[in-house]
Amino acid sequence: MSQSMPDAADIPSPNPAPGRSGSQPDLNDAGHRSPETREREGELTHLDATGAAHMVDVGAKPDTRREAVATGRIAMSKDAARAIRDGTALKGDVLAVARVAGIIAAKRTAELIPLCHPLPLTRVAIDLVVDETGVTATATAATAGKTGVEMEALTAVSVTLLTIYDMGKAIDKGMIIGGVCLLTKSGGKSGDWAR
Repeated sequence: MSQSMPDAADIPSPNPAPGRSGSQPDLNDAGHRSPETREREGELTHLDATGAAHMVDVGAKPDTRREAVATGRIAMSKDAARAIRDGTALKGDVLAVARVAGIIAAKRTAELIPLCHPLPLTRVAIDLVVDETGVTATATAATAGKTGVEMEALTAVSVTLLTIYDMGKAIDKGMIIGGVCLLTKSGGKSGDWAR
């Protein structure tokens, strides 16, 4: 049994022209819904109305204080954890190098994540806690700007943990990086969020 196709006139336009029946109130000059409207409706804001990737225009947003905290962990053998804690790893002071790597990574996030805005960071801090079976890293990134610093905090944690792996792999190639996630974010139009 075949189904008949609906007449084209019966199919509503995905982007009706302003002033026509079914038009949406938050259309921009190009006739597309604004990123703010799309975000409010739970849509991806890094895709335009045609589905193409683009960098969101944040020019009209006010500068506000923004901060994000991310964490992650690298699990390893007791021998590797001991060497990192005691500073006896062959490549040197693993924690110091990893901390600097995380700070550099936060500053270069926009070069690594294609649609991420370059931000003037006002603070990046990396906290490292070594226990018997691994290292937990926590990164804090802050700015006074038009968009959040979640990606900077997540990138900082990720590169910190990758650096620990690189510097400790002579002792334990089986180390496992995991649990990388955002813990908190504050500031901006969407306000505060915590895991």
